[in-house]
Amino acid sequence: MKVFEVKAGSSTLEGLVAAERPKPEPGPGEVLLRMRAASLNFRDLAIVRGKYIGGPVTRSTIPLSDGAGTVESVGAQVQGLAVGDRVTAMFAHGPFAALGSPLDGTLAEYCVFDQRYLLRIPDALSFEQAACLPCAGVTAWSALFEGKVLKPGETVLTLGTGGVSILSLQLAKAAGARVIVTSSSNAKLERATSLGADVTINYRERPDWSKSVLEATGGEGADHVIDLGGVGTLPQSYQCVAAGGEIKMIGVITRPEGDLSPYPLMFKGASLRGIFVGRSGREPFAALLRAIAQNGIEPVIDRVFPFDESPQAYAYLASAQHFGKVVIRI
Repeated sequence: MKVFEVKAGSSTLEGLVAAERPKPEPGPGEVLLRMRAASLNFRDLAIVRGKYIGGPVTRSTIPLSDGAGTVESVGAQVQGLAVGDRVTAMFAHGPFAALGSPLDGTLAEYCVFDQRYLLRIPDALSFEQAACLPCAGVTAWSALFEGKVLKPGETVLTLGTGGVSILSLQLAKAAGARVIVTSSSNAKLERATSLGADVTINYRERPDWSKSVLEATGGEGADHVIDLGGVGTLPQSYQCVAAGGEIKMIGVITRPEGDLSPYPLMFKGASLRGIFVGRSGREPFAALLRAIAQNGIEPVIDRVFPFDESPQAYAYLASAQHFGKVVIRI
């Protein structure tokens, strides 16, 4: 079967190469999927560049954590899944075992998964849409509905317009929240407005964007801050989170900038919660899928690349031109 691999020791995008592997067979309790789509996350760029947790991969590894497909065959003792079922796989397959690194991921024609880590796709979603959810979708769900749980009427600030940000916008609006979105592109902000964003801020035109957030909220700040920038954006997130609010620290994509001291949180009684995809287990993902089906939410896909153009999909994600998700059709 055809796959793509991140070669052992890879430190650049050139480390992603096409390869052939034997078609796997499901063992007891396992399911063979004919993969139909996979999506990319910032994590995947870090893996191929050798910058992810633990450094470069030590063996040639099939990348990507997010995918969806059709059940091709099932092993003995599999219950509740049958040939032809449309499913998607969870991000984590056991403690410290995530798809794409260290486990082989979804950028392959066929994959075998333990039945415990597969969930049915809502009928209204395409394979491409479902492939957007295991990492970015569950991360957005965890940010909004775990820890300090989002309530109707509260204000959500989400930084950027990538996969997690846009899914956060969609989920927050479905929950009755007011949403503020930042970007360096006015065109992207216009698209965010069309999805329901109440306030948009161009952080390139307004480097002190935290002041714009305070202005937009009458000085109160945002109850929930989805911080995807990391240490480079935390100082301003401290300034514009509301009293009793929560900053959800997800990103690691910006350099240190400003005072990282969390003292501003102390005076507000606010908190900082780190999120690595979200609480493990099926229930958060199952809850996300139910919410998407109930509210008719359609994950936003910027571009879909054919399987043979997977390297181009990586390059496009690296260019930061995307709005929402970048998907590969398999």
